[in-house]
Amino acid sequence: MPLRSRLVGVGTYLPERVVSNDDLARTVDTSDEWIRERTGIRQRHIAAPHETCAFMGAEASRAALAQAGIAASEVDLVVLGTSTPDQAFPATAVRVQAALGLKGGFAFDVSAACSGFIYALAAADAFIQTGKARTALVIGSEVYSRIVDWNDRTTCVLFGDGAGAVVLRASEEVGPEAPGILSTHLNSDGTAGDLLFVDGAVGRHDGTGFIRMNGREVFRHAVAKLSAAADEALAANGMSHEDVDWLVPHQANKRIIDAMGKKLGLAPERVVVTVDRHANTSAASIPLALAEAVRDGRIRRNDLVLLEALGGGLTWGSALVRM
Repeated sequence: MPLRSRLVGVGTYLPERVVSNDDLARTVDTSDEWIRERTGIRQRHIAAPHETCAFMGAEASRAALAQAGIAASEVDLVVLGTSTPDQAFPATAVRVQAALGLKGGFAFDVSAACSGFIYALAAADAFIQTGKARTALVIGSEVYSRIVDWNDRTTCVLFGDGAGAVVLRASEEVGPEAPGILSTHLNSDGTAGDLLFVDGAVGRHDGTGFIRMNGREVFRHAVAKLSAAADEALAANGMSHEDVDWLVPHQANKRIIDAMGKKLGLAPERVVVTVDRHANTSAASIPLALAEAVRDGRIRRNDLVLLEALGGGLTWGSALVRM
């Protein structure tokens, strides 16, 4: 019997501390107007010392499980997308597994930068489709405030911290109108890896380990590759732009988000935007935005939702979900 991954719960966690553009302007050569005009961002959440990648991921997972009405003991898979793990190993997903009191199943991290949640979602979906798991937590959790160079105004204004999670459950109900993940699509191009990267790694103590980005080139790649990813998902399911009810894109830059909405022919109110309040939370941005739109009633049962992201690598991908 074929199986489909049904999305049955969403949850989030945002750090308590909120930093506005004006707050940043007191310590770096920038302004609220400069940041808003170029990115659409007006504030971001910044993690306190106790708000680690694992802590935030566990909190978001608890919220998602509660919303789904599912006990943590039923989870047999945890996949966590992050590029800011708490340790080189064990995986942050294993720390989340322990925090939730899970005694069985398996857990692992996925590193695909801002595409991390899409990659994690695709991995969990594959395990469910093959019967290797029945109930999965898919998490995006990031603490980018710990890898940005706070003296570099071109990057430090862009990022924030947070976590989002979804619960997937195996369903035997399939078909284009049945709820669940219709398809996922992953891509990468290692030749463009130097456009967006971190110049260090966990365990290095040589003054490196900060985000470096060629913003102009990343923007150019983002619009083209995200458009292709959207078309790939729709073509795989015999659908068109008109079939999409909601676009939930990676929240990197308002101009990129607006460009994608226009390419899909979606009215602005059909595109979920949180970048103004969350900034770029990398792998956490899609589940944070998705959860907000589900909680406030915009995204409803049977809606067709397109998720898409591009990140360092370059990596990019999409997923088409019937809610």
